Amino acid sequence: MPGGGDPSTRLDKWLWHARFFKTRSLAARVVSGGHVRVNASKVSKPAQKVGPGDTLTFPQGRRIRVVRVLALGARRGPAPEAQALYDDLTPERDDVPPAPRFDGKGRPTKKDRRMLDLNRGGPLE
Repeated sequence: MPGGGDPSTRLDKWLWHARFFKTRSLAARVVSGGHVRVNASKVSKPAQKVGPGDTLTFPQGRRIRVVRVLALGARRGPAPEAQALYDDLTPERDDVPPAPRFDGKGRPTKKDRRMLDLNRGGPLE
């Protein structure tokens, strides 16, 4: 790295390299919104420097991700290369409910549909 010293890179760039966000501007928007923590400190600048050993906490979809930075990426490469940049510390969720079903019975059968149609009554008056 130019300038020597400890290796570090911008937070938004690292999140993009590690493939947590589809675009760098989306990563910067999440950081600017104050939704990212670096080592338990809230960060609101996308230019915040991160390096190996830092712990990041941020939302991704409906989950809160906790990752430890292991390395800095030189490019936004394929997924296996991106997964080598971090250690995922996010706790596994066992309490995820199954997809909702129709009254616990699944899809209505043809017989159920006929009964629903009969109960609806005739044409509007």
